Amino acid sequence: MPARKLAGRPVNAEASTALKSAALRLVRENGYEKVSIAAIVKEAGVARQTLYNRWNTKADLVLEAVFEETNNYAAEPLWEEGKDCRTSLEEFLVKIFEHLNTDGDTLRALIASAQHDSAFQSSFYTNFVLPREKMITVFLLRAQERGELPQSRNAEMLSTLIHGAFWYWLLNSRALDVGFARDLLSELFI
Repeated sequence: MPARKLAGRPVNAEASTALKSAALRLVRENGYEKVSIAAIVKEAGVARQTLYNRWNTKADLVLEAVFEETNNYAAEPLWEEGKDCRTSLEEFLVKIFEHLNTDGDTLRALIASAQHDSAFQSSFYTNFVLPREKMITVFLLRAQERGELPQSRNAEMLSTLIHGAFWYWLLNSRALDVGFARDLLSELFI
C-alpha cells in the first residue's frame, strides 16, 4: 500500500519507517484507541506534519504498518512442485492466523474504524482484505486446474467463505490455529 505522493521534496523513507514502527509498537502495547497521533510522532521523533504528508488518518497509518507486517507472515506464496494445493493453502492460512493472533486487537480496531469512515473502509478493503482474498482465490483456482477441487465450485465464493469464517472468528476472539485451518479446509476439499 503506497503512501501518498506529494509534489516537491521527496518523502524521507526513514521518517515513514519510523512512523509505522512507532504506530505499530504503541498500538500493540496500549491498544488502538489509547494511542494518539501526538504519541506516535513523539515516539517516531518527527513532526506531526510529516505524518499528515503521508497518511490522512491514524487508521491509514496503522493499516499500512499492519499491511507490511502481514507480508512478513504471509506474503504472496511461492508454489512448491509436488505439494498439493490443500496443504499449501493450509500452511498459508496458518501464517495468516499467526499474524492475526499477533495483531488481532489492532485489526479489530481497524475494522471498527472502517464502520465509521467510508473512505477508510474502502482503503481497508482495497489495500488489506482484497489482496488476501485474491491470493486465496488463486490457490483455489490452482486446485481446480490440478483436479484437487471440482470445477463446479466457485473459487471466488469459496475464498469469500474462508475469509468470512476467519474474520468472524477474529471478531469473536476465537482461536485461529492449525486446527481451525484444517477444519475450514475439510469443508471445502470434500
